[in-house]
This record gives sequence, C-alpha cells and structure tokens, in this order.
Amino acid sequence: MRATELVRFGDADTAFATRELPVPTPGPGQLLVQVMATSVNPLDLQTRRGDYRDQLPLPAVIGNDVSGVVVGNGPGADDFQPGDEVWYLAPIFAGPGTYAEYHVVDQTLVARKPARLSHVEAAGLALVGMTAWQTLVERAGLRVGERVLVHGGAGGVGSAAIQVASALGAEVVTTALTKDHDFVTALGATTAIDFSTSDYVPRVRAMGGVDVVLDTVGGDTLSRSAQVLADRGRVVSIVDIAQPQNLLAAWGVNATYHFLFVGPGRVRLEALGRLVDEGNLKPVIGTVLPLADIAQAHELLEGGTTADGRRRPNGKIAITVHP
Repeated sequence: MRATELVRFGDADTAFATRELPVPTPGPGQLLVQVMATSVNPLDLQTRRGDYRDQLPLPAVIGNDVSGVVVGNGPGADDFQPGDEVWYLAPIFAGPGTYAEYHVVDQTLVARKPARLSHVEAAGLALVGMTAWQTLVERAGLRVGERVLVHGGAGGVGSAAIQVASALGAEVVTTALTKDHDFVTALGATTAIDFSTSDYVPRVRAMGGVDVVLDTVGGDTLSRSAQVLADRGRVVSIVDIAQPQNLLAAWGVNATYHFLFVGPGRVRLEALGRLVDEGNLKPVIGTVLPLADIAQAHELLEGGTTADGRRRPNGKIAITVHP
C-alpha cells in the first residue's frame, strides 16, 4: 500500500517520504479499513516537529482521523462487514497512523459514518468533534442555559465546540479576529470578541461571566480565563502547560480545572453522529489536498497562507487518500 511516513523531525518539506508498505493484517477484534480520507491537525504539526519524539520512533506513519470502508475482519470482529462505511479517531501514539491507504483498528473504536457526510467531511470532524464533545460534555458538564466562552472559535476545535455548545442549549461567547466574526456567529456564537483589539476579560465580566471556558490557546489565555468565571465555573484546556500558572482568581470562585488529551471511542462518535443527523453539527472543510501533498498541507496549517500568498480558508485541511 502507499503510505506517507515521517522519516525525520523538522520542517515539513524534508520530514516526509512516500513509500510502499505491506497492507496490515487485522488481528482479533480488529478491522482492516480502506482509508478514503484523513485530515491534518495541530497535533500532527507538533508530532512532526518532534514535540513527542519520546513516544514515536521513526520512521512512522502519523495521522489520526479516518473515514473509510471496511475491507477485512479479524477473528471475532463481527460488528461491521466489508463494504460498511465507517469513521473513527485512531488511538494516538498507539500504532501506525492514517496517512496511508489502509489502516487497522479495534472495532470498538469505530462507528458507522453519518450518511449525510462525505468521507472528506467525516475525516475532518473526527478529532475536533471528539475533542469538543469530551471537553464540553464529559469534562465541563455543560448544561442548557449556561454560558460558555470558547477561545479560538475560528479554529478546528473551536468551530466544532461552538456548534456542540449551541446544540446543547448553551449561550456561546467566542474570541476570534474581526474578519472571522461572521463565520463564528453563523456557527452559533451569540457574541464574538476580537482578542487582538479588545480585552475579552472586561467584556465577558460585564455580561455576568461564564459558566464554562474552553481553552484552545493556552499561556496567558489560560491564566486569565479564571477572571471571567461565574461562581463554581469550569475551565477545560486542551493545551500543554509550558510553565506554572497563577490561578488565584480561580480559587476565589471555587473553579474546577480540567486538562484533556482527546481519546477515541464509538459511543462518542455515535453522539456526534446524532448531532450531524439532526442538522446541529456540520464539518467545516476549508481545503482538500491529496495524500501526495501532505507536506504542503502541514505548511498551510502552520503558516496560514497558500503558496501564492492568499489566506487559508477557515475550516479543516482534509486529505483524500482513495479518490
């Protein structure tokens, strides 16, 4: 099979090599999936740069989103049959990734692809949708009528989180550049604040604060988020903490902090699928590239502009593997 391997840590233009590898064989309880589409996430950039080099011996196939078709079953894997269209989030740093024509996965991590989504759309939703669900539902316990602040609403996780929070009946405030305000309000945000020209803290405090903060930025954003919390508010961050944070303001409102590294699972995918079927969640795909252009996809996500200098469109960068 054709696969793109990470052969060295560093810049995208020298990090990858396309090679022919053996088609993997599914073991007990596993499925062999023909990968129709995958996508590129910030986690991929961090992995390529070497942030997780201790977890990843090279060469390695990376990538975690999959939408595809079952083509083989291991012993005891009878939840799906060849020809079934499925989607899933591959376990992170637990085996070969998804920049390849075929992938083996435990059937318990797989769900049937929502019929209204294309393979490209499903691949662009798996990781960001699962992250939004786990942060807002499983960790924050977001409830109807609560107010949530989503930092970075125009990003992949942020755009999914706005939709999930809105579907749950929450009021959504988000930070985004002014040029992205129409984009985030169309997704369901009721208030958008340009973090580059306005201090979000007094703006949000004037509204009465928020019950939940989803931090997709980290650093100063994480430490200052406690200042906008209502009593017994919750903060969930998906960003590594590079240095100690002063969270004294969180103590003053009896806040709860959670730090999430997303994990796979069928039940979560099925919950997202129901939101899709109900019309409350739609993937935002900004760019589609073939697997042969994976280095370009990394550069585009990292730099934010196209090769001719144009700004990258809002939405995920999806990768087609089998046309």
